[in-house]
Amino acid sequence: MTTLERAEAAEHALSQELDRTVVKSAIYTSGDRDPRLPVQRPDNGKYVMMGHDPRLPRMPDKPTLFDFYRYRFAPANHMMQSARLAMKNGAGEKVVLACLVHDIAIAGFIRGDHGYWAAQLLEPYVDPEVSWAIRYHQALRFFPDESVGYRYPEMYVKLFGPDYKVEPYIERDYKFARDHKWYMTSRLICVNDLYSFDPSVHVELEEFSDVVGRNFKQPKEGLGFDASPAAHMWRTIMWPTKYL
Repeated sequence: MTTLERAEAAEHALSQELDRTVVKSAIYTSGDRDPRLPVQRPDNGKYVMMGHDPRLPRMPDKPTLFDFYRYRFAPANHMMQSARLAMKNGAGEKVVLACLVHDIAIAGFIRGDHGYWAAQLLEPYVDPEVSWAIRYHQALRFFPDESVGYRYPEMYVKLFGPDYKVEPYIERDYKFARDHKWYMTSRLICVNDLYSFDPSVHVELEEFSDVVGRNFKQPKEGLGFDASPAAHMWRTIMWPTKYL
């Protein structure tokens, strides 16, 4: 039995204990299985999952950005260290906030094209310059800028190989961003992004309470319930196994 098969068997055993059936969305399994194959809902007499998954911590009724960090995002020390470094380097609050949230898609949603996804998640709640900077850091991080001391990350050579070439849309967006008035805001995300952060350094979310309070428009209904164009994405993070 492979590692994946063992993990799926353990997950299946756990799901059997639930009083609801979990049917994963295609994107969660695509690659491990052919997404063109039909997915059959188990005929086990149970209703399907249509809300909170009891295997996960329950979110507050009106979740805040920090609640998602606490209950849904993978350890965010990397982003918090980047934000702290931006503060130490004297960056403005827009850059600090952008550093704090630039990788939230990786932390809790979708890894591929994470800069674009994160920007879309955040657009209704932050200054347009912040979401723009997060969107285009997706492309800028692949291109050096010696004027600010940013080099192509060695980690990318280890991850992608020395001959890796970005896709044409990444190069297109880099060229567009390079001539934009907010270029440096996005570039500073890359500059303050720590590719080899120190796991022994502990950063608390509360260090950024004031920055978030002044620069993040927390909806009174809670993230996911405010009818913004991105609310459904926050609900998906909150309820990732919801059937429909």
